[in-house]
Amino acid sequence: MLKNGTLLYDRIAGTIDDFMVLDYTGVGSIALIYEALQKRQPGHMCMAAAEMFVEQVARRPGPVLIATGFPEGGGVPETDGPVGAAFIARAVFLGLSRETVIVVDEDWRDMMFATCRGAGLAPFDLPEDGKIVPVPYLRPVYVATVPKDEAGSRRVCDVLLAQVQPSLLVSIERPGANDRGLYHGLGGRPLDGMVADLDYLFAQARKQGLLSIGIGDGGNELGMGVIAAELKQKIAKARDCGIKGRGGVAAETATDLLIVANVSNWGATGLVAALACLLENQAVFHEAELEVRCIEACVASGGVDGMFMGPEPATDGIAAEEWRGLIQMFRKTLQRHLGMVINWQGQSGDWRQIRA
Repeated sequence: MLKNGTLLYDRIAGTIDDFMVLDYTGVGSIALIYEALQKRQPGHMCMAAAEMFVEQVARRPGPVLIATGFPEGGGVPETDGPVGAAFIARAVFLGLSRETVIVVDEDWRDMMFATCRGAGLAPFDLPEDGKIVPVPYLRPVYVATVPKDEAGSRRVCDVLLAQVQPSLLVSIERPGANDRGLYHGLGGRPLDGMVADLDYLFAQARKQGLLSIGIGDGGNELGMGVIAAELKQKIAKARDCGIKGRGGVAAETATDLLIVANVSNWGATGLVAALACLLENQAVFHEAELEVRCIEACVASGGVDGMFMGPEPATDGIAAEEWRGLIQMFRKTLQRHLGMVINWQGQSGDWRQIRA
């Protein structure tokens, strides 16, 4: 384990967060969002989340539960969220030997299965009794679906918590209800009838003493309630969606820990990278080629890009080939920090690196 409090730990944790908050998309909001988070939750967000994963999985025997899925026009799911959820599940299995249950709306089941396969996982429907039996010689992930009507979704959520008994909950790019209980797209578009109420799932989990992590990029995602008050002061749509009587897009539900990033899938990559570094296991952090394959698999089975609003192999307007380069640079940067280079004498490590 990478030792907390050392110079190397702090340098790696800081570098990971720095990658998260560069404005790759040019939207212009991530600096404001990250500034707000540092007031509420100072310190290294991705490494803190990795530490929470290690602690909670060691403490509780159940699988990790990840909620994801954000609807675009016609209720079609975007690529941002499912791809990140799949790679978190992969990292948890390879790094902590623990299975994951990914929760999505009923009509997104096939998309989620394909996305998981793209990430190098073998997806299964969650058994009716919610009991997971380890599958030898396979990297499994389980998918649970929830109906969109309020009564039905709440009933399924109650059963999920009772049967699965998760060790930890994660939400990534999942719509979060505002202070009036309404869901919106970032620009103020109503999502009425398009999503199941998974805020209820996280509220019930909190009552049971379960911890949660949220990952978002705009302020309207489940978990971003940590900084809702600050976002309402800084971003107009956060306080007023533009439709009378609906309030703003800022999500009200807060998670115990929040990761913000320029793109939510990128936030998942930050968590995966932090877990790989913390565990000193580079196999946990996927290769760039797998990222591209996963995005393409998601699109081929119904996902759309959240900026192009079509089945483009992209996430939030960044093409899969760009993600290839970003992942490669991110992985190599962290490997250099860890001394995984060959110096001029043919030895491992960089003689220039500051060590004291």
